[in-house]
Amino acid sequence: MTTRTKNQSAAVLAGNHGFSLISDEKLLQLYSAMMRCRMIGERVRVLLGQDKAVKDDAVGQEATVVGVTADLLAEDSTGPSYPDFMVKFIRGVPLDEVFRTLLGGAGPGQTKSDRTKPDQTSPHRMPLAIDAQLNAAASLALKNKQRKNGKVVVAFTGGGTIAQGSWQKAFRLAGSRKAPIVFVAQNRRTPKAAGPMPQAEVEDFVLDAQACGLPCIPVDPNDVVAVYRVATEAIAQARKGNGPTLIECVSGEGFDHSSIGPGKARDPIQNMETYLSRKGLSVEGLKGEVAVSFTRELNAAIEAAKD
Repeated sequence: MTTRTKNQSAAVLAGNHGFSLISDEKLLQLYSAMMRCRMIGERVRVLLGQDKAVKDDAVGQEATVVGVTADLLAEDSTGPSYPDFMVKFIRGVPLDEVFRTLLGGAGPGQTKSDRTKPDQTSPHRMPLAIDAQLNAAASLALKNKQRKNGKVVVAFTGGGTIAQGSWQKAFRLAGSRKAPIVFVAQNRRTPKAAGPMPQAEVEDFVLDAQACGLPCIPVDPNDVVAVYRVATEAIAQARKGNGPTLIECVSGEGFDHSSIGPGKARDPIQNMETYLSRKGLSVEGLKGEVAVSFTRELNAAIEAAKD
């Protein structure tokens, strides 16, 4: 398989015109959103008592979730989404509703007696019927195209579902009809296959997408600026009627999710802090402000979700 760097691939997607500069304001917004997502993930881990599972599958995904969804319009759709609670939060779902779903609380219009069991698919497991969800996402994108409403669909999934062959039908459906959909594969492998699935399966997966007419753009999932740029172009192309794109999240050095924290180079938040520092943008004040104000929001939302 011919390998291109993420910058080369992104240039192809952008029509070789390159990217416009991202404003300092937008960079700080991306950083702030990642911080909030991290804080939600950490709180979810504590509340649900599922330290390892949540930490491995949610914490560390902030750059992918924020970079892809940051500029989606309210009328756009995501589904399936992963990690679901982060995507919902970025898409504007009230924080208490996010936690109410996770904790199995009563939803709008329900009483405490209507509560269901805690959601067993969130925040760290994809739903079992992933193929059906992907096909539904592709079908929705086709309806958007037929209606010429300019709406875009974004479909996320984790790496385990790639090996299950859940994507092929959705690829064929979207590619053959140039559906306005962006697929985001969070497969967590390195170019040397230091991941949970054999390199041959990853290459077959990418080749399947390419055979269906989808540009396949690799991007570092720990670099929110790179993810944001690629996603912005892919979404713009879909909105213009130029068809679907596969964004393949590939960590160039591998990402040890058990070691996320201060001083870990592959932490997407620390990477962004380094990037901002090099641009002369200090984040210490913003970091402290978010930590204080969002902690209050989290506490209030959790209390409301438990009522």
